[in-house]
Amino acid sequence: MADALSEQFALVDGLVGDQPEAWDLAGELPLELLVKLGAAGILCAEVPTSFGGLGFTCGANGALTAHVGSHCSSLRSIMTSQGIAAATIRRFGDKEQRSRFLGELTGGRLAAVAFSEPEAGSDLSAMRTGVVSEGDSVVVTGEKKWTTGARYADMLVVLGLDAHGVGAAVVVPADMPGVSLDLVASPLGCRAAGHANLRFDEVRVPASHLLGGGGQALGMLFTTALSYGRMSVAWGCVGIIRSCLDAATRHAATRTQGGVPLSDRQLISRHLADLLVAEQVSTQVCEHAARSWTAGSPDQAVAAVLAKHVSAGHAARSAATAVQVLASAGAQDGHVVARAYRDAKLMEIIEGSNEICQLILAEHALSLTR
Repeated sequence: MADALSEQFALVDGLVGDQPEAWDLAGELPLELLVKLGAAGILCAEVPTSFGGLGFTCGANGALTAHVGSHCSSLRSIMTSQGIAAATIRRFGDKEQRSRFLGELTGGRLAAVAFSEPEAGSDLSAMRTGVVSEGDSVVVTGEKKWTTGARYADMLVVLGLDAHGVGAAVVVPADMPGVSLDLVASPLGCRAAGHANLRFDEVRVPASHLLGGGGQALGMLFTTALSYGRMSVAWGCVGIIRSCLDAATRHAATRTQGGVPLSDRQLISRHLADLLVAEQVSTQVCEHAARSWTAGSPDQAVAAVLAKHVSAGHAARSAATAVQVLASAGAQDGHVVARAYRDAKLMEIIEGSNEICQLILAEHALSLTR
């Protein structure tokens, strides 16, 4: 696994290079890059080799996600979306659906997952999008907000409710009649991740696109999608912290003030120590969550929340610290720490805001005393 991981690291390094700054400023990722990474299996690395994937463990996929995140959070966001789509299809799709759709995801086609709505953000129980079976078809009607990667997606995994108010997930080709897309203009962070608002006006797809025939518990659908997403975001935050640590230490070691390196100033040294602590703590909490996931622990969903909450908080503080150390050198739009400053703040909101994570963790703490 170590050799396979090193091989994927090298592939990412070669394809990404020094381009993330330009991508961030342009607000767009090269489509050909995404297709190459998708076809290489990198965008959903946990998909088994039997479906054309890399068959990575949760931990190896996390390490790969952190590596991509250290380069570009927008690109890592596409990994998260593709990974959530693959995890949802693996969990709820039947044998034929897994073979078909996972094969497409590891063959270069791109996916986005649509679940947030105008009135259903943190409270996904308020979801209103209809996924209604009509004979040999499924009709999708509703609106979705801030769908990451929708700009590039060939397929949309849409979560909604059937005619009986029961959860359902359906794969909708992005070019189907009735699907409309409105790009989110100038988002705070992950500017090149292709966030978009979507509308589905009685979009009709074959019944074979309804994962597992529908009828899933809504909570299970959300838990599957959000747990994978939280793990991915958490590892991406590790990548953000590592990029900030690297930029800050390099700057402090080479920039002089009063004839001595910044790193000799005790207040600057404190900042560097804080960055190292943040990287170590965040890595370890993500590794714990990966072990819980792999072991099928009953606390795996809570471990994912913990990893996301801790890592996102450290990423936001680390980005602010790195900007402080680099000062004007890191204050230019597109610079790695300027990107990190904006991207990391968004990480404290997506896949469960800080406050939602705290509520979940508090409830878990209370359950331990009952």
